[in-house]
Amino acid sequence: MTYLAPRQGLFAIIVLVSFLLQTLLLVISTDQQLTKSREQKGEQMIAQLIDEARLSLENEDRVSLSVIANRYTSEQDIARLVIEGDKDETLVQVGNAPMQQGVTISQIATNGDAVIGRVALTLKDISKGEIIALQWPFVIGSLLLHLLLWGAYGYIARPTKEQINALSRDIDNLHREQAGQLPHGRQSNASHAVDNDNVSKGRISNNPANKSSKASNKKADNTVPAQEGITAYFKSQKNNDYDVDLQASSNNATGSTVSDNSAEVNRAHEHVDTNTKFFTPSSSKLSASRPFDSVSVQIMFHDEYKMLERLTPEMRIPYLALCTQLLNQALIELLKQPLLLGVSVSNSPRFDDNGACAVLKADNDHAKVALAGVMLGKLYLMLNKIIHTKHIELSRFALPAKAGISDQAQAPAMKQLMKSVGRKEQMLILLPNAGLKQIGSHVQVHSLKRPTTVYERECAVFDGGNTGMMERLAEVRNAVLMSGNEED
Repeated sequence: MTYLAPRQGLFAIIVLVSFLLQTLLLVISTDQQLTKSREQKGEQMIAQLIDEARLSLENEDRVSLSVIANRYTSEQDIARLVIEGDKDETLVQVGNAPMQQGVTISQIATNGDAVIGRVALTLKDISKGEIIALQWPFVIGSLLLHLLLWGAYGYIARPTKEQINALSRDIDNLHREQAGQLPHGRQSNASHAVDNDNVSKGRISNNPANKSSKASNKKADNTVPAQEGITAYFKSQKNNDYDVDLQASSNNATGSTVSDNSAEVNRAHEHVDTNTKFFTPSSSKLSASRPFDSVSVQIMFHDEYKMLERLTPEMRIPYLALCTQLLNQALIELLKQPLLLGVSVSNSPRFDDNGACAVLKADNDHAKVALAGVMLGKLYLMLNKIIHTKHIELSRFALPAKAGISDQAQAPAMKQLMKSVGRKEQMLILLPNAGLKQIGSHVQVHSLKRPTTVYERECAVFDGGNTGMMERLAEVRNAVLMSGNEED
């Protein structure tokens, strides 16, 4: 006879609760992420819409406003878009589901100091069913995993024949100990009853029917208490033997896991040793003593939601022209500094959708071209932060930036680093020892955390500059902003 695992029903309830809690947490976390992403997207869309519809709002041109609004309501996430005039009258109201409730994002449209209207964008509520339908592979996989755990427990934790036999012996010994602890009076009564049975046995033993009935009754009396005792013991105990077996199996699994991890660590060390042997100063482009006489300053937009691609040419081209003007004016003002004598620009940087790249070269051996590259990158980040903040206050489109400084040989590697690990308003530096020595007395840097490639290990992150350099950069920044060649 095969017995079930102890408390298998209780374990099934625990598995079911675990699956429900895991699904609930998945729905909550996904809902929060989608809501935050949609709100940020909605705010950027409103800012872009106000910038495009400013002239139509001033003239209360309902036809133009309707055309512009219909372009933004083509997405399924938008439930309703309402454009109102300066007197709170509704000029345009469009949307995919105007009666549906959702998160409403509202913003006032201004032209200078004058209020010309108001735009309200309603985003659809995120349905829990849609989230589950979106994450159905994870939900089904989690359900199958929990069912597999329940089935594995029912198979592994059921008692074996040896355990059942040992349990029967323990119960039999327990009954014998209890019988041996009976009082003397009860023992004498029991012995007296046994004697009476022996006396009457001589009279009844001659009948075969009585013999067979007595044997069957004795067998039933011996079997029923044993079965009842086994059942009671299974209900009252926690089967320590099974726990020991499970613990032993888990220890074996843990040991195998530790050995696998040790093997992986050894392989990783071998891989690192191989890389160390490969990147030697004589054969690697990342040699710390590699010569350089020019520095590449790469600037990229930090565009998480690809908003620059969605801009119309009427807005994108002037914005890129403004960034180009800002960079060129920063170059002119920065290279006037006596500290950077002997440094010149070897190209004419221009901004496009991928950013811009300025190449600085050293005209003599004493020119601090690495320091000039770092100062240019930091100067543009300072200028872009001011322009970005001003544009956001005026509800106009702008993007934060990030910069990367490297020698010409490592320009492609720096471009990949900026895309993979670069963050907003951050400057990465990938220079040989000679370049790091030039900037060492002026700036502080730190290494990337948990590098995964050789380039990430060699790359440094700008952490700050000394007082003299930051004051000099502040003066140059003010000179650029006061030059009158750029527009906010």
